[in-house]
Amino acid sequence: MQIYPNRFSVSAQTPLANFYLIFGDEPQQKLDCIERIRQAAAAQGFDERQSLQADTQFNWDKLIEASQTLSLFSSRQIIELELPTGKPGTSGSKVLASLASQPNPDVLFVIHGGKIGKDVQNTKWFKALDKLGVYVPCYPLEGNALYQWVNQGMAAAGLAPSQQITQLLVDYCEGNLLAAKQEIEKLSLLFPNGNPELKEVEQAVVDQSRYTVFHLIDVLLAGESQRAVKMLFRLESEGVEPNILLWALSKEWQTLSALQFDKSQGQAINWNQHRIWKNRQRLYNAALSRLSNEHLLAMQGKLSEVDQALKQSSIARPYVELCHLCLLFVPFPLSSLPLDYPNIQ
Repeated sequence: MQIYPNRFSVSAQTPLANFYLIFGDEPQQKLDCIERIRQAAAAQGFDERQSLQADTQFNWDKLIEASQTLSLFSSRQIIELELPTGKPGTSGSKVLASLASQPNPDVLFVIHGGKIGKDVQNTKWFKALDKLGVYVPCYPLEGNALYQWVNQGMAAAGLAPSQQITQLLVDYCEGNLLAAKQEIEKLSLLFPNGNPELKEVEQAVVDQSRYTVFHLIDVLLAGESQRAVKMLFRLESEGVEPNILLWALSKEWQTLSALQFDKSQGQAINWNQHRIWKNRQRLYNAALSRLSNEHLLAMQGKLSEVDQALKQSSIARPYVELCHLCLLFVPFPLSSLPLDYPNIQ
């Protein structure tokens, strides 16, 4: 049974599942879910906890042994198994499937790891455990979902934030829920009355937003210029190589050009051919509605110029030019604005 983190709940009064599968690339949500399970399990007599990590050298007999061994001081236990890749291999698959065939009500399994795809979810072991348990996919939060998470977190900490304060935390901690959690805890200590002013919060919090090049691409496709500039500033401060960003921008230009060509020929877009999955098709449609063939041709010229300049190390501030390129995806009317480096011969 699949349940998203914002709807996942366990309690001391509710019977627990035999297996909990917590996977995803958002660590704070995973930690929150695992902690809720621990607290509910402790209230129901699961007094012992073992933690195992199934790396490439892991002996799966250890998991079987752990599931069959209880201490003299506890009759119920939690076994937390970290599965970093989400793929247990042949031996591990057999062991996990066998555990599902003989569930023990006194042993609770929490299996967690990074993001998994449909290939893992369709395996026999995963289906067997999911049938008896709960699968919680933990994805990075954006937009309204992130706003709600921060707002709920502040309310749970005894804070009554205004919309401006919640949005401030969203802006400062976007892409980094661990930092958002820490800032909320800090604010609850600094303002025990629960009603801080916006200026007080601005002075107390630190900008800890964290982004990747892939986040930037999605924001550009959506046409969100302010967020794109903020992300570029953060990526520059983290030392991301300009060539990596230029590669990503060039790749997206190629994809958009191919999609635009299909449309100009009266063809329906074959999303599978372009390896664009359903959850991102909306972003590409939004970009195509803004960008004409003329825009794409102008972008091609600018991308080529910056590529040559980077190869010749003739750009003093590469991120200024990268910002210029990013804004062309919006598009801003910058095609006639020269870039800040000498003419390339």
